[in-house]
Amino acid sequence: MSGFRRGIRLAVDVGKARVGVAQCDPDGMLATPTETVARGDGTIGRLIDLVREVSPIEVIVGLPINLRGERTASTEDAESFAHELRERIGVPIRMLDERLSTVSAHSALRASGRNTRSSRTIVDQVAAVVLLQQALDIEKSTGRPPGALLPPAEEPA
Repeated sequence: MSGFRRGIRLAVDVGKARVGVAQCDPDGMLATPTETVARGDGTIGRLIDLVREVSPIEVIVGLPINLRGERTASTEDAESFAHELRERIGVPIRMLDERLSTVSAHSALRASGRNTRSSRTIVDQVAAVVLLQQALDIEKSTGRPPGALLPPAEEPA
């Protein structure tokens, strides 16, 4: 665990209707669900509030790529969301391939005896937990931060 950076991280699973949020402890031992934010005008504001509350070292945003490794409309949406968030917070943002996070979240919920319909509000949080756990595992096993760092916002000329 020599290259592991200590600090809280937030993970964000961007969906069309909802955004799932998860966080971990400073030692990266446990990723836990934080909340589901309805997608709309107040979404970025709520995430800014969460960043202020927990002071993460970074925010990990899931990058939805299809199973063939191709970009989709959801990929563009997540990147656009991440860029908008980056312009409003002073915390680095990393994009991490999240191909199977929602599938894994649905599987985990089914395995725990919950049906998909009653789990809609929590599935986004669980997907964010899966994404964050994947990020923590990558960094612990490789000693390198996961995913790709979103370049900082350019200063206006």
